[in-house]
Amino acid sequence: MNQTSLICGSLAIDFIMQHEGRFADSLLADQLHKVNVSFLVPTMRTEFGGCSGNIAYNLKLLGGEGRIVGVMGQDSGPYLARLQKLGISTANILIKGDAYTAQCFVTADSENNQINAFHPGAMSFAHENPVANAGPARVAIISPDGHLGMLKHADDLAALDIPFMFDPGQQMPMFNGEQLIAFIDKATYVTCNDYEIELLMSKTGLTLQDIAGRLEALIVTRGEQGSEIYTGGQRIAIPAVTAEAVLDPTGCGDAYRAGLLYGITHGLNWETTGRLASLLGAIKIAHKGAQNHVLTKAQIGERFEAAFGYRYE
Repeated sequence: MNQTSLICGSLAIDFIMQHEGRFADSLLADQLHKVNVSFLVPTMRTEFGGCSGNIAYNLKLLGGEGRIVGVMGQDSGPYLARLQKLGISTANILIKGDAYTAQCFVTADSENNQINAFHPGAMSFAHENPVANAGPARVAIISPDGHLGMLKHADDLAALDIPFMFDPGQQMPMFNGEQLIAFIDKATYVTCNDYEIELLMSKTGLTLQDIAGRLEALIVTRGEQGSEIYTGGQRIAIPAVTAEAVLDPTGCGDAYRAGLLYGITHGLNWETTGRLASLLGAIKIAHKGAQNHVLTKAQIGERFEAAFGYRYE
Protein backbone atom coordinates (compact mmCIF):
# COMPACT_ATOMS: atom_id res chain seq x y z
CA MET A 1 0.00 0.00 0.00
CA ASN A 2 1.27 3.47 -0.91
CA GLN A 3 2.08 5.28 2.35
CA THR A 4 3.51 8.45 0.81
CA SER A 5 2.22 11.91 1.71
CA LEU A 6 2.63 14.88 -0.63
CA ILE A 7 3.28 17.98 1.46
CA CYS A 8 2.41 21.20 -0.36
CA GLY A 9 3.32 24.34 1.53
CA SER A 10 5.82 27.01 2.40
CA LEU A 11 9.52 26.61 3.04
CA ALA A 12 10.95 29.49 5.04
CA ILE A 13 13.85 30.71 7.14
CA ASP A 14 13.00 32.42 10.41
CA PHE A 15 15.19 35.09 12.00
CA ILE A 16 14.18 35.38 15.65
CA MET A 17 15.49 38.38 17.58
CA GLN A 18 15.04 39.38 21.22
CA HIS A 19 14.73 42.98 22.40
CA GLU A 20 15.47 43.21 26.11
CA GLY A 21 13.18 46.18 26.73
CA ARG A 22 9.52 46.95 26.02
CA PHE A 23 8.27 48.10 22.65
CA ALA A 24 5.82 50.33 24.50
CA ASP A 25 8.69 52.40 25.89
CA SER A 26 9.66 53.49 22.36
CA LEU A 27 6.21 53.88 20.82
CA LEU A 28 4.10 56.97 21.39
CA ALA A 29 0.39 56.41 20.90
CA ASP A 30 -0.19 59.85 19.37
CA GLN A 31 2.78 59.56 16.99
CA LEU A 32 2.12 56.18 15.37
CA HIS A 33 1.40 57.87 12.03
CA LYS A 34 5.10 58.73 11.72
CA VAL A 35 6.96 55.89 13.40
CA ASN A 36 10.74 55.86 13.07
CA VAL A 37 12.23 53.59 15.71
CA SER A 38 15.02 51.08 16.07
CA PHE A 39 15.18 48.27 18.61
CA LEU A 40 18.47 46.85 19.86
CA VAL A 41 18.38 43.04 19.59
CA PRO A 42 21.42 41.54 21.34
CA THR A 43 20.41 37.97 20.53
CA MET A 44 19.36 36.42 17.25
CA ARG A 45 18.89 32.88 16.08
CA THR A 46 18.08 31.43 12.69
CA GLU A 47 15.62 28.57 12.34
CA PHE A 48 14.53 26.42 9.42
CA GLY A 49 10.78 26.53 9.05
CA GLY A 50 7.81 26.87 6.74
CA CYS A 51 4.75 24.65 6.95
CA SER A 52 5.86 21.96 4.51
CA GLY A 53 9.34 21.74 5.99
CA ASN A 54 7.97 21.45 9.52
CA ILE A 55 5.39 18.83 8.57
CA ALA A 56 7.95 16.77 6.64
CA TYR A 57 10.37 16.94 9.58
CA ASN A 58 7.81 15.59 12.06
CA LEU A 59 6.54 12.95 9.65
CA LYS A 60 10.11 11.71 9.24
CA LEU A 61 10.49 11.40 13.04
CA LEU A 62 7.49 9.05 12.98
CA GLY A 63 9.04 6.95 10.23
CA GLY A 64 6.58 8.25 7.62
CA GLU A 65 7.36 9.06 4.01
CA GLY A 66 6.71 12.60 2.81
CA ARG A 67 7.60 14.45 -0.38
CA ILE A 68 7.71 18.23 -0.19
CA VAL A 69 6.14 20.20 -3.03
CA GLY A 70 7.43 23.71 -2.42
CA VAL A 71 9.58 26.51 -3.76
CA MET A 72 12.87 27.96 -2.53
CA GLY A 73 15.17 30.68 -3.79
CA GLN A 74 18.80 31.38 -4.58
CA ASP A 75 19.73 31.00 -0.89
CA SER A 76 18.32 27.46 -0.64
CA GLY A 77 21.64 25.60 -0.23
CA PRO A 78 21.80 25.16 3.58
CA TYR A 79 18.12 24.20 3.90
CA LEU A 80 18.31 21.72 1.03
CA ALA A 81 21.43 20.16 2.55
CA ARG A 82 19.64 19.81 5.89
CA LEU A 83 16.61 18.11 4.34
CA GLN A 84 18.83 15.73 2.38
CA LYS A 85 20.83 14.87 5.51
CA LEU A 86 17.56 14.06 7.27
CA GLY A 87 16.53 11.76 4.42
CA ILE A 88 13.67 13.99 3.28
CA SER A 89 13.25 14.12 -0.48
CA THR A 90 14.02 17.45 -2.15
CA ALA A 91 13.30 16.20 -5.68
CA ASN A 92 10.06 18.18 -5.94
CA ILE A 93 11.31 21.47 -4.51
CA LEU A 94 11.44 24.09 -7.25
CA ILE A 95 14.37 26.54 -7.07
CA LYS A 96 13.76 30.11 -8.25
CA GLY A 97 17.19 31.58 -8.93
CA ASP A 98 15.93 35.16 -9.09
CA ALA A 99 14.16 35.13 -5.72
CA TYR A 100 14.96 34.55 -2.08
CA THR A 101 13.48 31.77 0.03
CA ALA A 102 10.54 33.03 2.10
CA GLN A 103 11.82 34.67 5.27
CA CYS A 104 10.20 35.78 8.51
CA PHE A 105 11.86 38.37 10.75
CA VAL A 106 10.53 38.14 14.29
CA THR A 107 11.41 40.62 17.02
CA ALA A 108 10.04 39.96 20.50
CA ASP A 109 10.26 42.20 23.56
CA SER A 110 10.53 41.42 27.26
CA GLU A 111 6.73 41.07 27.51
CA ASN A 112 6.57 38.58 24.62
CA ASN A 113 5.02 41.11 22.25
CA GLN A 114 6.14 40.57 18.66
CA ILE A 115 6.76 42.74 15.62
CA ASN A 116 7.09 40.55 12.53
CA ALA A 117 7.95 41.12 8.91
CA PHE A 118 7.38 38.36 6.35
CA HIS A 119 8.91 38.26 2.88
CA PRO A 120 7.13 35.59 0.77
CA GLY A 121 9.85 35.50 -1.87
CA ALA A 122 9.96 32.22 -3.80
CA MET A 123 6.80 30.99 -2.07
CA SER A 124 4.81 33.28 -4.37
CA PHE A 125 5.71 31.00 -7.29
CA ALA A 126 4.19 27.84 -5.82
CA HIS A 127 1.78 27.65 -8.77
CA GLU A 128 4.76 26.99 -11.06
CA ASN A 129 5.52 23.68 -9.31
CA PRO A 130 3.11 21.03 -10.66
CA VAL A 131 2.02 18.60 -7.98
CA ALA A 132 1.66 15.88 -10.64
CA ASN A 133 5.47 15.75 -10.91
CA ALA A 134 5.66 14.37 -7.37
CA GLY A 135 4.08 11.07 -8.41
CA PRO A 136 1.41 8.91 -6.74
CA ALA A 137 0.57 9.26 -3.06
CA ARG A 138 -1.89 7.97 -0.49
CA VAL A 139 -2.75 11.48 0.67
CA ALA A 140 -1.64 15.09 0.27
CA ILE A 141 -1.89 18.22 2.35
CA ILE A 142 -2.29 21.78 1.12
CA SER A 143 -0.82 23.91 3.89
CA PRO A 144 -0.24 27.69 3.79
CA ASP A 145 1.65 28.64 0.65
CA GLY A 146 1.43 31.07 -2.24
CA HIS A 147 -2.19 32.06 -2.96
CA LEU A 148 -2.19 30.89 -6.59
CA GLY A 149 -0.27 27.75 -5.66
CA MET A 150 -2.87 26.64 -3.13
CA LEU A 151 -5.65 27.09 -5.67
CA LYS A 152 -3.77 25.20 -8.39
CA HIS A 153 -2.69 22.36 -6.12
CA ALA A 154 -6.31 21.81 -5.05
CA ASP A 155 -7.45 21.62 -8.68
CA ASP A 156 -4.57 19.33 -9.64
CA LEU A 157 -4.97 16.95 -6.70
CA ALA A 158 -8.69 16.67 -7.40
CA ALA A 159 -7.95 15.91 -11.06
CA LEU A 160 -5.36 13.30 -10.01
CA ASP A 161 -7.87 11.75 -7.59
CA ILE A 162 -5.43 12.08 -4.69
CA PRO A 163 -7.28 12.69 -1.39
CA PHE A 164 -6.01 15.83 0.29
CA MET A 165 -6.21 17.71 3.56
CA PHE A 166 -6.91 21.43 3.34
CA ASP A 167 -5.06 23.43 6.00
CA PRO A 168 -5.68 27.11 5.22
CA GLY A 169 -3.95 28.50 8.32
CA GLN A 170 -2.80 32.09 8.14
CA GLN A 171 -3.55 32.22 4.41
CA MET A 172 -7.32 31.95 4.91
CA PRO A 173 -7.89 35.74 4.60
CA MET A 174 -6.47 35.52 1.06
CA PHE A 175 -9.53 33.58 -0.13
CA ASN A 176 -13.15 34.60 -0.47
CA GLY A 177 -16.06 32.47 0.69
CA GLU A 178 -16.68 30.92 -2.73
CA GLN A 179 -13.06 29.84 -3.03
CA LEU A 180 -13.04 28.37 0.47
CA ILE A 181 -16.20 26.37 -0.25
CA ALA A 182 -14.52 25.05 -3.41
CA PHE A 183 -11.51 23.96 -1.33
CA ILE A 184 -13.81 22.16 1.12
CA ASP A 185 -15.71 20.41 -1.65
CA LYS A 186 -12.50 19.18 -3.33
CA ALA A 187 -10.84 18.13 -0.07
CA THR A 188 -11.27 14.89 1.85
CA TYR A 189 -10.16 16.42 5.15
CA VAL A 190 -9.99 19.95 6.58
CA THR A 191 -7.97 20.98 9.63
CA CYS A 192 -8.12 24.31 11.46
CA ASN A 193 -7.42 25.73 14.89
CA ASP A 194 -10.19 27.19 17.02
CA TYR A 195 -9.84 30.71 15.58
CA GLU A 196 -9.54 29.52 12.00
CA ILE A 197 -12.69 27.40 12.12
CA GLU A 198 -14.68 30.42 13.29
CA LEU A 199 -13.25 32.49 10.45
CA LEU A 200 -13.95 29.69 7.97
CA MET A 201 -17.58 29.52 9.07
CA SER A 202 -17.90 33.31 8.91
CA LYS A 203 -16.45 33.59 5.40
CA THR A 204 -18.37 30.63 3.93
CA GLY A 205 -21.67 30.95 5.79
CA LEU A 206 -21.43 27.23 6.61
CA THR A 207 -21.91 25.78 10.07
CA LEU A 208 -19.40 23.41 11.60
CA GLN A 209 -21.80 20.53 10.90
CA ASP A 210 -22.20 21.71 7.28
CA ILE A 211 -18.44 21.65 6.76
CA ALA A 212 -17.98 18.28 8.48
CA GLY A 213 -20.81 16.78 6.40
CA ARG A 214 -18.92 17.51 3.18
CA LEU A 215 -15.75 15.73 4.36
CA GLU A 216 -14.45 12.42 5.57
CA ALA A 217 -13.12 14.28 8.60
CA LEU A 218 -12.94 17.80 10.01
CA ILE A 219 -10.22 18.29 12.61
CA VAL A 220 -10.28 21.28 14.96
CA THR A 221 -7.45 21.96 17.41
CA ARG A 222 -8.15 23.93 20.60
CA GLY A 223 -4.76 24.32 22.26
CA GLU A 224 -4.61 23.17 25.87
CA GLN A 225 -8.25 22.09 25.58
CA GLY A 226 -7.26 19.34 23.17
CA SER A 227 -8.82 18.81 19.77
CA GLU A 228 -11.85 17.25 18.15
CA ILE A 229 -12.44 15.19 15.03
CA TYR A 230 -15.80 15.23 13.30
CA THR A 231 -16.27 12.15 11.15
CA GLY A 232 -19.21 9.97 10.14
CA GLY A 233 -21.65 12.20 11.99
CA GLN A 234 -19.76 11.78 15.27
CA ARG A 235 -17.48 13.99 17.35
CA ILE A 236 -14.33 12.35 18.72
CA ALA A 237 -12.74 14.27 21.60
CA ILE A 238 -8.93 14.15 21.62
CA PRO A 239 -7.27 15.06 24.94
CA ALA A 240 -4.31 17.41 25.09
CA VAL A 241 -1.03 15.86 26.19
CA THR A 242 0.76 17.64 29.03
CA ALA A 243 4.01 19.08 27.70
CA GLU A 244 7.29 18.76 29.59
CA ALA A 245 7.69 22.54 29.13
CA VAL A 246 5.99 25.32 27.22
CA LEU A 247 8.82 27.09 25.42
CA ASP A 248 7.75 27.87 21.86
CA PRO A 249 4.43 27.25 20.08
CA THR A 250 5.96 27.85 16.65
CA GLY A 251 5.37 24.77 14.50
CA CYS A 252 3.07 22.95 16.94
CA GLY A 253 0.23 22.93 14.43
CA ASP A 254 2.53 21.51 11.78
CA ALA A 255 3.67 18.76 14.15
CA TYR A 256 0.01 17.92 14.81
CA ARG A 257 -0.69 17.70 11.08
CA ALA A 258 2.21 15.31 10.59
CA GLY A 259 0.52 13.01 13.09
CA LEU A 260 -2.70 13.19 11.09
CA LEU A 261 -0.89 12.29 7.86
CA TYR A 262 0.88 9.36 9.52
CA GLY A 263 -2.38 8.01 10.90
CA ILE A 264 -4.13 8.26 7.55
CA THR A 265 -1.31 6.62 5.59
CA HIS A 266 -0.90 3.82 8.14
CA GLY A 267 -4.55 2.96 8.61
CA LEU A 268 -4.89 4.08 12.23
CA ASN A 269 -8.37 4.83 13.55
CA TRP A 270 -9.29 8.47 14.11
CA GLU A 271 -9.02 8.37 17.89
CA THR A 272 -5.48 7.00 17.74
CA THR A 273 -4.56 9.34 14.88
CA GLY A 274 -5.71 12.36 16.85
CA ARG A 275 -3.89 11.25 19.98
CA LEU A 276 -0.65 10.75 18.05
CA ALA A 277 -1.05 14.21 16.53
CA SER A 278 -1.70 15.69 19.99
CA LEU A 279 1.43 14.02 21.36
CA LEU A 280 3.60 15.45 18.59
CA GLY A 281 2.31 18.94 19.31
CA ALA A 282 3.19 18.55 23.00
CA ILE A 283 6.68 17.28 22.14
CA LYS A 284 7.29 20.23 19.83
CA ILE A 285 6.15 22.97 22.22
CA ALA A 286 8.82 21.89 24.71
CA HIS A 287 11.57 22.93 22.27
CA LYS A 288 12.57 26.26 20.75
CA GLY A 289 12.29 26.33 16.97
CA ALA A 290 10.03 24.26 14.76
CA GLN A 291 12.56 21.54 13.87
CA ASN A 292 14.81 21.09 16.90
CA HIS A 293 13.08 18.23 18.74
CA VAL A 294 14.93 14.99 18.11
CA LEU A 295 13.28 11.67 18.97
CA THR A 296 13.30 8.22 17.45
CA LYS A 297 10.13 6.49 16.35
CA ALA A 298 10.56 4.11 19.29
CA GLN A 299 10.82 6.99 21.76
CA ILE A 300 7.64 8.54 20.37
CA GLY A 301 5.94 5.17 20.74
CA GLU A 302 7.03 4.96 24.38
CA ARG A 303 5.66 8.42 25.11
CA PHE A 304 2.38 7.54 23.40
CA GLU A 305 2.00 4.41 25.52
CA ALA A 306 2.82 6.36 28.68
CA ALA A 307 0.22 9.00 27.84
CA PHE A 308 -2.60 6.76 26.62
CA GLY A 309 -1.92 3.27 27.93
CA TYR A 310 -1.57 1.44 24.61
CA ARG A 311 0.68 1.31 21.55
CA TYR A 312 -0.43 3.10 18.41
CA GLU A 313 0.87 0.30 16.19
